[in-house]
Amino acid sequence: MLVAGIDSSTQSVKVLLCRAEDGTVVDAASAPHPDGTECHPRHWWDALQRTRDLLERADAVAVAAQQHGMVALDEDGTVVRPALLWNDTRSAPQARALVEELGGAKTWAGRAGSVPLASFTVSKLRWMAEHEPENARRTATVLLPHDWLTLRLGAAGPVTDRGDASGTGYWSPGDGRYLPEFVRAALGHEPVLPRVAGPAETVGETPWGGRLAPGTGDNMGAALGLGLAEGDMVVSIGTSGTVFAVAPRPAADPSGLVAGFADATGRYLPLVCTLNAARVLTSAAALVGADLDGLSELALAAEPGAGGLTLLPYLDGERTPDRPDATGTLAGLITSNATRENLARAAVEALLCSLADAAGHLVAQGARPRRTLLIGGGARSAAVRALAPAILGTPVTVPEPAEYVALGAARQAAWALAGTPAPPEWPAPPATEHTAGTAAAAAVEEIRGRYALLRDAGRPRDTTGGQGS
Repeated sequence: MLVAGIDSSTQSVKVLLCRAEDGTVVDAASAPHPDGTECHPRHWWDALQRTRDLLERADAVAVAAQQHGMVALDEDGTVVRPALLWNDTRSAPQARALVEELGGAKTWAGRAGSVPLASFTVSKLRWMAEHEPENARRTATVLLPHDWLTLRLGAAGPVTDRGDASGTGYWSPGDGRYLPEFVRAALGHEPVLPRVAGPAETVGETPWGGRLAPGTGDNMGAALGLGLAEGDMVVSIGTSGTVFAVAPRPAADPSGLVAGFADATGRYLPLVCTLNAARVLTSAAALVGADLDGLSELALAAEPGAGGLTLLPYLDGERTPDRPDATGTLAGLITSNATRENLARAAVEALLCSLADAAGHLVAQGARPRRTLLIGGGARSAAVRALAPAILGTPVTVPEPAEYVALGAARQAAWALAGTPAPPEWPAPPATEHTAGTAAAAAVEEIRGRYALLRDAGRPRDTTGGQGS
């Protein structure tokens, strides 16, 4: 039996075809679609159609896609406007207003599991209500990106899963139900929301007769693809940076730094997300006139601490801390340290300091990681792998590069096919272990101290209502 897992990310659709019994990848396909902070859903569907020959070989299918995106449909099921995606920060003022209107951060954390930021669906609904009132009035149904693709693939009706629903800002992970008053406050009326299916439920049938699983969000898919267990912490360096761990109980962080998501298995997935991750590396590489491998070589040729250079990598604003209007800052630049090597090193150290802060917030909420798994495109950087153990403060396991989001979706499809109480046991991916070198470990206190001073210098200019770090 074969199963297909679909990862619909910000830039492309990726599909893995796997053996249901052990997860062995037997084929793969991908197709690009437009990048940006908003995208018409038809582009996702058009990209998916270019993988149709592979998909039709699958006995079961599941979709994992970027969290938070707002797909608004009218009474006829027509898309009202291009979907606003997780990385669209225009709704930051609306997020702050909703928090103030509906009881403050503690109430939101306790009821919705998270304090909404610009990325959350609920904030985007309020933005649309204020800036595009006619579109808001037309909106009869609100879906997430993976919900929309699942519906197009043959779901019996609008359906989602608890993992992706937990990122909307209007579904309670603790109570397992929608919060209609929250969505009404955002949109101005109560739309149809997708039914929340069980983790291994069959929700429909594909046009070629395959079983359709409920799907999930991308981070939940990655956790399932990695076979994440309690005691594991993942640091993912993709378009965004995410740090997450599975937990037996829901999180509720009133600071807004830790999102109290659910996972795709019935447990919980507390998560911290940064807006700037792999693009810090690509931007730095462009500045020094190198490719990513060249950036690593330059960074590793510099001394720890980059000769006193410190970068605050908020190139596109930031989500953790909540500074949507922030910009990047390079501090400590003098004639003697103005080298390509030091700039490359400062970029890698800044990225990892940002993720180390994120991991610290997760630990403050009770996570007790026994190991850290480093994944995502940024994990392929030799400099990132070399510097991560020291800056993150723990040995680092780097699984073999793979499409873990799509793999997790495939595993969910295999679970729906098997009908068992737990997901099928697939072998853990091959991995390499990395530990901190002596010189890097000795310099960490200074590196993180300089980074913290630069990060905290921006606080007086923030208008985050207490949600910054």
